[in-house]
Amino acid sequence: MAGLRALRGRIPSPRTTLTVAGVVVAALVLAVGVLAFRLGSAASAASPVRAPTATPSATAPTVAQLYRLVGPSVVVVETSAGELGTGVVATAGGIILTANHVVSGGGTITVTFSDGTRTPASVATRDPGNDIATLSPSDLPQPLVPATLGGDAPVGAPVVAIGNPLGLSYSVSSGVVSGTGREASTDQGSFGGLIQFDASVNPGSSGGPLLDQRGAVIGIVVSIADPGHDGAWAGVGFAVPIGTALGGGRDGGALQGPEI
Repeated sequence: MAGLRALRGRIPSPRTTLTVAGVVVAALVLAVGVLAFRLGSAASAASPVRAPTATPSATAPTVAQLYRLVGPSVVVVETSAGELGTGVVATAGGIILTANHVVSGGGTITVTFSDGTRTPASVATRDPGNDIATLSPSDLPQPLVPATLGGDAPVGAPVVAIGNPLGLSYSVSSGVVSGTGREASTDQGSFGGLIQFDASVNPGSSGGPLLDQRGAVIGIVVSIADPGHDGAWAGVGFAVPIGTALGGGRDGGALQGPEI
């Protein structure tokens, strides 16, 4: 019996058992809390949480928005010799850029602004070698809205053309730059260094602006490819780069542009 007692030992009282258990549980909770804190701290150090940042997005204007923006800068150009073309107001003083072949046939010149103002105009400068001319109108509408000039024409970039094709005033079309540095042959010669584009243009569009996706004038429309010799749109148009057009005003030379 003595061995049995020794084996069993002393049974602790219920209060003692609860106290010991409480201490053990408290120690475990504390240990888990410390471990969790350390793990959380390590995770935070390894992968700090960062607040999300907004990514700014610049949405390009739609064709309709570009038309509303630049349309007031576009004019209809007519001559008493029966020529019809387009022009764009290039300066705050009202100077108009157009294609030289539209106004080179003689006769009086009349320009009509987008607000309906109709006034005579005279040729201020000519650059027949690049098929560019500038016009000085007698009267100006108020307010006058000059276009923004300048910009690149990378291949594949979207473009918009505004003009008066076939007498359909203030028509708009869109496409892309199909090529640069092109040469366009005509029945009166050839022009080089042109922007090729696929926004539709037709006779009456000559002298109109070719716009980039921000509405800046990057070229002046002067010709179309005409494989059928019928003056119809074949999907290829050409424009004089605006830098070349702004360098015009040099009298002389015999080359004139194809009449569209």
